[in-house]
Amino acid sequence: MAHQARKRFGQHFLTDPSIINAIIARIHPGMQDHIIEIGPGLGAMTLPLLDQGISLEVVEIDRDLIDFWQKKNLPQLSIYQADALDYDFALWAKTALDEMKHSQSNGRVKIVGNLPYNISTPLLFHLIDAIEQVDEQIFMLQKEVIDRMVAKPGDSEYGRLSVMLQIRYHLELCFEVPPSAFEPPPKVNSAIVAMYPKKNTGISPTQWNALEKIVAKAFSQRRKVLANNLGEYRDILELDQHVLRSRAQDIDGTTYLSWANKLVQANQV
Repeated sequence: MAHQARKRFGQHFLTDPSIINAIIARIHPGMQDHIIEIGPGLGAMTLPLLDQGISLEVVEIDRDLIDFWQKKNLPQLSIYQADALDYDFALWAKTALDEMKHSQSNGRVKIVGNLPYNISTPLLFHLIDAIEQVDEQIFMLQKEVIDRMVAKPGDSEYGRLSVMLQIRYHLELCFEVPPSAFEPPPKVNSAIVAMYPKKNTGISPTQWNALEKIVAKAFSQRRKVLANNLGEYRDILELDQHVLRSRAQDIDGTTYLSWANKLVQANQV
């Protein structure tokens, strides 16, 4: 199939066999695993996964690619035509868990994919809804985004994405992927990230909303100290002079979460 990559879907198709093999090895699919792939494209990851004898589910928005996969008539492949930002991954994962419990399977629930770079950040936040049911997420993303995801307090890349995702996941930068591994080549470097959900954290929706609020305020003006960005909350958060003279990138996630809890207690959400 001579499929034309579509810019509006952020399509760049992986073609390098050595990179593909390395990704499949990192996913480490098991026969009893439940795996869903976001954006199968032309099958760079999909076909090697199917070759290992597993059943696979995919979410694809491009109607031409849906037709491409349907014509292959692969019994191990289930296809869902949907925008990944709207797809209910939490329901999918819960169903997968229920099936494994019923069959007494020891499989794992995994979400994988070469994510469209133009929607990667909102998609990562959307996937948090499924965090209690998912064991592992393996994604290809823009290297710059992964650098922000795994950055530590004090790093120049440390920001809102770092705080919010590190509260919810253990993150690992696995390896980099050059533009030459794709067709057409993207204008940015890519990398593979492994995301392991932190389960049973006890963070309520209200606490999460408070965390989003306080982190967004703290990083609203990165170059300014927290006396400027969080000054209105200094009494509620009990901020001392040392903290007020600090910048948002100097504060760790545990501290932000404690501040979020104080906002909840003060009914400031």
